[in-house]
Amino acid sequence: MQLILPKPIFSKLMRAVVEFDMIQDGDKILIGLSGGKDSQLLAYALATLRLRIQKKFTLSAVTINPLFDENFSANAAALKNFCAELEIPYQIHEVDIASAINSRPDKSPCFTCAYFRRAAINRIANQTSANKVAYAHHLDDAVETFFMSLLSSGQLTTFTPTTYLSRSNLTVIRPLVYLREYQITSFAAKNFNIVKSPCPLDGKTNRQNIKNLIVDLGKSFPDLFDHLAAAMRENSIGELWRAPKTLAEMRQTYFSYVSRR
Repeated sequence: MQLILPKPIFSKLMRAVVEFDMIQDGDKILIGLSGGKDSQLLAYALATLRLRIQKKFTLSAVTINPLFDENFSANAAALKNFCAELEIPYQIHEVDIASAINSRPDKSPCFTCAYFRRAAINRIANQTSANKVAYAHHLDDAVETFFMSLLSSGQLTTFTPTTYLSRSNLTVIRPLVYLREYQITSFAAKNFNIVKSPCPLDGKTNRQNIKNLIVDLGKSFPDLFDHLAAAMRENSIGELWRAPKTLAEMRQTYFSYVSRR
């Protein structure tokens, strides 16, 4: 397979890799490959970097079968061929996430699914001596996470481009974090056979609601997405209220206002 990335995609890929120092000599990177447009571009992009940058690193990929779909094996065959063309060792690992979700009705299905997927991938990374795990999160994912956190928990937080996991001694990298989803969609439509998500809630999640909300608000505030992306940066914080004081901390001041009789 001839590996060619359009300049706008390659430039943003390189910016993320260089700015956050994602790849070093000797790295063994395990790719979380779902088969969707994002993860296929991730595998393709890292295979391209393996040829073009002056870092010596190896790649492997794993697909988690969550046992949502009985026809999963057909999709897995396509991914196996895809990875073979990229010369990336590939494996499939079954995790009964469907049963886990059914047994935990008090938890969000998306939370349960993500938890078990990450745990399985981290375990496989350790078993295969990988020191890094690569995920295909892009800029839209980061902005949506940031906005969702604000609306659902009142916190300003999102995932970081690189994250060290002390428990598993792994570093998570997200090389696509500067790419917009529309860029990925456009490239993937012309170059990949996209595997449809087996998730029964695909397109019906809270994240999808946030995605739709950003689009709707963007009609009235055209710069909304760019402003949310800028707000994720540490240097974006302006004047904010200080953290609330406890009753114990306010006790002395309180009695200076209210006489004790």
